[in-house]
Amino acid sequence: MATSVELSSETEERLGFLSAHTGRSISSLLREIIESGLEDVEDYYLAHEVLERIRSGREHTHTAAEVRRELALDD
Repeated sequence: MATSVELSSETEERLGFLSAHTGRSISSLLREIIESGLEDVEDYYLAHEVLERIRSGREHTHTAAEVRRELALDD
């Protein structure tokens, strides 16, 4: 999938420098950066959605004591 992204001139310069010094293409560097950071971004946004559901009362939570009791971990 081809995607277009507008970068700041500072970011372009940093990528160009890294590309020149590593012999790797800017495309391969960007692919690596995106793939390595995507999981963190997913975790952040999905956790934020859950937190909003909890705060609004649309999502129920359980205390550690409730979980231990339900799973009979204290027996």
